[in-house]
Amino acid sequence: MKTYSLSRRDLIGGISTAGLGIPLVSGLMANSSAAAQQPFGENENRGAGIYNVRHYGAAGDSNTLDTKAIQAAIDACTSNQGGTVLVPAGTFLVGSIQLKSNVTFHLAPQARLLGSTNLGDYTKGLERMEYGGTAIVYANDAENVCLEGTGTIDGQGKAFRGRPDAERPFLVLFNGCRNLRFKDCFLTNGAFWCTHLNGCNSVFIDGVRMRSRVNPNNDGLHFDDCRHVTVSNCQIECGDDACALFGSNKDVTVTNCTFSTRWSVFRFGEGDTEDITVSNCVIYDTFGCPIKAQLRKGNRLENILFSNIMLNNVTGPVYIGIGSPPRQVEAWWNWTPGPGEGTLPGGIVRNIMFDGIRATIAPAPDLQEYPWEHPFPGESRTCINLTAAEGQFVEDISFNNVHITFPGGGTREEAANRQVLRSSGNEYFQFGVLPAYALYARNVRGLRLNNARFDVAAPDLRPAVVFDNVEEAALNAVSAQGNAEAESLLRFTDARSALLTACSALTPCKTFLDVEGQASSHITIAASDFHKAAKPLIFSRGASVQAVRSGS
Repeated sequence: MKTYSLSRRDLIGGISTAGLGIPLVSGLMANSSAAAQQPFGENENRGAGIYNVRHYGAAGDSNTLDTKAIQAAIDACTSNQGGTVLVPAGTFLVGSIQLKSNVTFHLAPQARLLGSTNLGDYTKGLERMEYGGTAIVYANDAENVCLEGTGTIDGQGKAFRGRPDAERPFLVLFNGCRNLRFKDCFLTNGAFWCTHLNGCNSVFIDGVRMRSRVNPNNDGLHFDDCRHVTVSNCQIECGDDACALFGSNKDVTVTNCTFSTRWSVFRFGEGDTEDITVSNCVIYDTFGCPIKAQLRKGNRLENILFSNIMLNNVTGPVYIGIGSPPRQVEAWWNWTPGPGEGTLPGGIVRNIMFDGIRATIAPAPDLQEYPWEHPFPGESRTCINLTAAEGQFVEDISFNNVHITFPGGGTREEAANRQVLRSSGNEYFQFGVLPAYALYARNVRGLRLNNARFDVAAPDLRPAVVFDNVEEAALNAVSAQGNAEAESLLRFTDARSALLTACSALTPCKTFLDVEGQASSHITIAASDFHKAAKPLIFSRGASVQAVRSGS
């Protein structure tokens, strides 16, 4: 094998050609004796050029509109079968920039794309959506596209506050792209969502940072109808859904990320979403239920795994609901049912697993960073909420190796509430304060809790767990703090085929399990510790003592 050494003069000469769209390696070899001995053909290095946007007229002075110059560099790159478009140090004022196939768009560490505050500088990148569809950086139906580098995309979003959705650009929009890579960039000050990925396939997002809390709807990652997606090593601080999966998403992996937001982190809704894994993530300072799903008619959520998740200072922490708003309700996203207002049948939820969850729940939202927001009544003293509209069931949900500390503060009146809204709408807070401090489950089939511990930071007069019309439940090694003034530690209303093994009260309580309702049956208790309960069982509201039996 021959080796070639390059002099300092050769090296400098080669680098100087890179910004002109000439392949870097070609520039180097042109200055070496080896190039004369082994000349490259005319097309030898097509697709490997480096295109410096300054060589196409970009000023980077934060005042000159550089959109056309940067677009010229991208167009030259893609016409030469691709390569790298380099944005060097500087602040480049831009409107919409369109990435194209086989282009790597590289932001140098001190490079900043500064979004124009003039809506006329933006091009609609996506026609088929309810929002405006404009963005600072976008790509349509492109393949082999890469947005990378540790530089910044700044949307100057505060200047758009109060404008309609259609007049607020995304920071980044990818539509119908294949083999898409998005790495290391810093996104900040979005006018609308930070990112929107619509109908993309084979997506790799790695090391991306976001900080955007200047507008409502400052979503972080927002996916619609995407497949084969990997998100890793990202740090996202935003003001709305941090990782929304809407539409039909499939084969998605999220790992080794941190999230903080006003509203949810993992938000599911619409379409058929399945085969999703989330692992090794930290969620902190999140007020709006970190994991949230509302399945309306025609939607399905199936085969979802959350593992090794740390949640600190959050409200929620999990809401899964099935139900649809009445047909006359158009603004379903802002609908809370009134008294007596029924819910239409919803979609399908099954096979959801939570494994290795450690959480500390906040007493109420802290909205200092969101002056345009306000808390809703049901956002204080929150718990896990699994609920389906009447006649349906949330199916096959499991919580394994879980330790959650709740804020406490629940009252006797809240504990006595047996008239929880008999529907399922859109938001976790619509039910008000629920009668359980840890887990409220209604219309659930196949619910499993294994090695779960529920604590409270302050006294709470609500039961830890309330089941209402729950079938086929299994509680193994479940322990919870009780209260000697509370009615019971657990309350089962019309529960059927439930098995409790190795369960215990962590602190003294009046009653371990309150069994209610004539429909309660086939409840088995085995090898559980009642010594801190004044009474192990009570039967009320028509429940029969035959509903419970002791296991061997």
